[in-house]
Amino acid sequence: MAKKTLNIVDSAYRAVVEEQDDTILWVLAAMQGAGAEHTVVLRGNAVNYAVAGQGAPPLVVGEWKQTQAPKMDRDVADLIEKRKMAVYVVAEDVSDRGIESRELIGGVKLLPRAALPGLCAEHALVSLW
Repeated sequence: MAKKTLNIVDSAYRAVVEEQDDTILWVLAAMQGAGAEHTVVLRGNAVNYAVAGQGAPPLVVGEWKQTQAPKMDRDVADLIEKRKMAVYVVAEDVSDRGIESRELIGGVKLLPRAALPGLCAEHALVSLW
């Protein structure tokens, strides 16, 4: 029986210019696709990943232009839609950043900060990224 893992993503935009994906979201999608069971909580600055249309502008260095800029909202939507992964955002972190719940992509669940310990207890393993 697979152990269900809760992944709390706190650090945002880690290596996204070089890789076009958040490393942790990419590896979670791959593991989920291989049969693992994961849940994601976005907190801190990582809640921005769940904002519809959120991304990073292409990087330009001299005459070179990064043509595959990251689209973090698409990556989160793929976790929900393609990988059937539950994705939560900490409600207070969303509010602290002036983000309205209507700005979030579909399928993301608001989680009050006080409910996080209970969600941790529902999982066999908890990772903080």
